[in-house]
Amino acid sequence: MNKKTLAVGATALAVVFAATACSDSDSDTGTTVATSTAPASAGTPAEQATAHNDADVMFAQMMLPHHSQAIEMSDMLLAKDNIPAEVTALAEQIKTAQGPEIDQLESWLDQWGEPTKMPESDHDMPGMDGGMAEMEGMMSEEDMQALADAQGTDAARLFLEQMIAHHEGAVDMAQTEIEDGQFPDAVAMARTIVDTQQQEIDTMRQLLTTL
Repeated sequence: MNKKTLAVGATALAVVFAATACSDSDSDTGTTVATSTAPASAGTPAEQATAHNDADVMFAQMMLPHHSQAIEMSDMLLAKDNIPAEVTALAEQIKTAQGPEIDQLESWLDQWGEPTKMPESDHDMPGMDGGMAEMEGMMSEEDMQALADAQGTDAARLFLEQMIAHHEGAVDMAQTEIEDGQFPDAVAMARTIVDTQQQEIDTMRQLLTTL
């Protein structure tokens, strides 16, 4: 009688274990299915890092010649004699800041597969005002010649007046990038341009009162 009871008990336990194993298996299967149907990531980190829009491209293509002219203006001033030390220091500061930014802008355009110059057909885009030569704050050939011909205090004064207008154009373009751009690093550069060049505008206006 005891042996029969033990046998029945063992059989019952075997049934319980089998049922539990089936239940666990079903649960695992359900988990696997649920995991496999999870939504895919919205692009790899590399793809997200290079995501950009037309505003980013325009910002880089327009800021390149803008920065290049600022450096050219600074070089012209630094080649002259009898320029006040404060104005010379400002010209050096502008070169130091904008040179590396030019390299970065060119790198982004290369990364995006975009040309460094805007196509001719894009010259009527908002903010271009009829062409590259009339971009916001850009000096004309006559303006550049006037700076080249000026000497001493007159050159320093003209440089400051021209660079204030030049910086104001850069600030406007940077504000557009902040509002419309998508590429995080380009937007960050635009914020830096707004901050630093507005400070330089304030400095130049103060320097003009001393000349």
